[in-house]
Amino acid sequence: MSAIDFSHLTVEERLELIGELCDSLENEALPISEALAAELDRRDATFEEDKRHAVPWSEVRATLWRSRT
Repeated sequence: MSAIDFSHLTVEERLELIGELCDSLENEALPISEALAAELDRRDATFEEDKRHAVPWSEVRATLWRSRT
């Protein structure tokens, strides 16, 4: 069990805290493999181009629901 009680926080507050904790870490402190670091660099380099082809979650979800019937 955690020494810190987070049960009083809402889900949204907990997710925000997770984000703030992750943002507070220095890149060098993250335990990731060289392969993962290379993949993250590749994705970062292509982010602007890739996001133009992104499909909103609402459309993906609707397509999935239609395919179930």
